[in-house]
Amino acid sequence: METSDLQALAVFPIVVLVGSGVAAAGSQGGGEVGGIPVFALAVAVAFVIQWLAFIPAFLLQDEGFYDLTGSLTYISVTILAVALSPEVDGRSILLLALVVVWAGRLGTYLFRRIRRAGKDERFDRIKPSFVRFLSAWTLQGLWVSLTLAAALAAVTTTVREELAVVTFLGVLVWATGF
Repeated sequence: METSDLQALAVFPIVVLVGSGVAAAGSQGGGEVGGIPVFALAVAVAFVIQWLAFIPAFLLQDEGFYDLTGSLTYISVTILAVALSPEVDGRSILLLALVVVWAGRLGTYLFRRIRRAGKDERFDRIKPSFVRFLSAWTLQGLWVSLTLAAALAAVTTTVREELAVVTFLGVLVWATGF
């Protein structure tokens, strides 16, 4: 086994462990379904989606759907969190809409860019290696979980707040960055 494969193999459990830590920390004060925190379930689903998408990607040696899968994971996980939260309020719906618009835009852009280029050169050296390619997909699960954590915490919390001035300031910041 090559050194890079061994490194990827060593990183894999660390990434999953960090994801588990994010799931545990983000679940504090959040809603549950069947005794399972919705936040933790959302993080788990983010990883599972990546691992399921990895299977055909590795078998076909095709990275073309990597970025699109990431975007669809953002959308799917947020929809799941809203659907499973014990209470849905305006803030949850607003966050869902912002995530769907942002992830849809980003995913479409990245997917089209890769299709025009014919391939994503970032993956040329790692695609043939099961553990390195799987690590890339696993890291994407962590990336989605970390970057979506604030929205997931707000959506899954059991403490509900009315939309306020700070909400609209947040939307303004989001729109500026969009």
